[in-house]
Amino acid sequence: MTTVHEPATAMAELAVWPASATEPRPGDLAVGGVPLAAVADRFGTPVYVLDEAEVRDRCRTYRDAFPDAEIVYAAKAFLCRAMAHWTDEEGLGLDVCSAGELELAVTTGFPAERIVLHGNAKSPRDLDTALRLGVGRIVIDSPSEIARLAAAVGPDGHQKVMVRVVPGINAGGHEKIRTGTDDQKFGLSIADGYAQHAITRILDQPQLELTGLHCHLGSQITSVKPYLVAVRRLVGLMARLQEQHGLVLPELDLGGGHGIAYRPGEAALDLTALARKVRAELADACTTAGLPVPRLIIEPGRAIVGPAGIAVYRVLSVKHTAEHVFVAVDGGMSDNPRPALYGVRYMPRLIGRHSTADCARLTVVGRHCEAGDVLAADAELPADVRPGDLLAVPVAGAYHLSMASGYNLVGRPPVVAVRDGAARLLVRRESLEEIRSRDVGL
Repeated sequence: MTTVHEPATAMAELAVWPASATEPRPGDLAVGGVPLAAVADRFGTPVYVLDEAEVRDRCRTYRDAFPDAEIVYAAKAFLCRAMAHWTDEEGLGLDVCSAGELELAVTTGFPAERIVLHGNAKSPRDLDTALRLGVGRIVIDSPSEIARLAAAVGPDGHQKVMVRVVPGINAGGHEKIRTGTDDQKFGLSIADGYAQHAITRILDQPQLELTGLHCHLGSQITSVKPYLVAVRRLVGLMARLQEQHGLVLPELDLGGGHGIAYRPGEAALDLTALARKVRAELADACTTAGLPVPRLIIEPGRAIVGPAGIAVYRVLSVKHTAEHVFVAVDGGMSDNPRPALYGVRYMPRLIGRHSTADCARLTVVGRHCEAGDVLAADAELPADVRPGDLLAVPVAGAYHLSMASGYNLVGRPPVVAVRDGAARLLVRRESLEEIRSRDVGL
């Protein structure tokens, strides 16, 4: 165990927390006016806390940064009925990847015409549900989808579509979340001509209306440059389509993948710089190509919900070894697989009591039967952390519960919204009875 005698200042520690985060008393932490320890006492642990005002503020920040663009929330980051309702009220569209996400959103009241359906392998149910509910656009990701979708629409039907193209750009925080490169499962490559060929086939289907090009470069991108390269390459393709087919596309979707900081001091994408430079690059490229400027579509997910979420765990055991101190909590990779998948690092914080002990580098681990179930390696925490303590992990809103599993049948945690001093349950804890009821094999 390494002792750290000078912990970060309170202001620095709260840099990655929601703007509403306060420390009313030493050792206490409140978000949205609600003490996190009180949330844990009322709803149990593990529990996920979502700051509604932070979500809404981030939606508005995107709308302000891109006033002429369509902002579409990427539901894969996290979706529940309240999240769909908040983004709808804030004027955002919605990007879904399955019939399940689509049905949940529409039955919540989200307008289907403001929904975009993605997916590299859409099932017949996905497409049938999208057409039945009247989804706004379907993003074609492979040549085989063209004929299937045209047949499902029927000769007298009509569906707006986009084509996901691969611009051949290597960007993203980890190789497993880089999706703009050639020779991977997403999209159709510009370099090898597959994108152009697919577009020609779509134009032969009168019931499919091609409205624009779509790309997604990856996730956790912290530099503006890859987006500018993507703009140039996609406008170049649009210029070739005009020359070959007389086609002028009105929309250009640059996807999302905007990087956020998980710990103080980490890099994050500068949204203001992104908006300014992308608009300038798009205008310049279109002027050079003799094209009208298409309407931009931006698809943030993590950048809207990630910093608004907090995971709260209870310490179950503390184990000392020759080189490490392992602090085991009552959650882990079943509610947050990202450390095991991508090696991401978090900055958990002791809440609910004030400690005067020096900080030490401790390893926070989960309860699951995997050596890789590590939530935070070398986390700076008080050296006297003990069973029964509460640990809160900020920036937990994205790709935690959306990728949660049933590993060890521990049940998925609840989601609690906080705002203006009140807490309310959004998603209840998965019970043993619910798990048992799905098992019908006897």
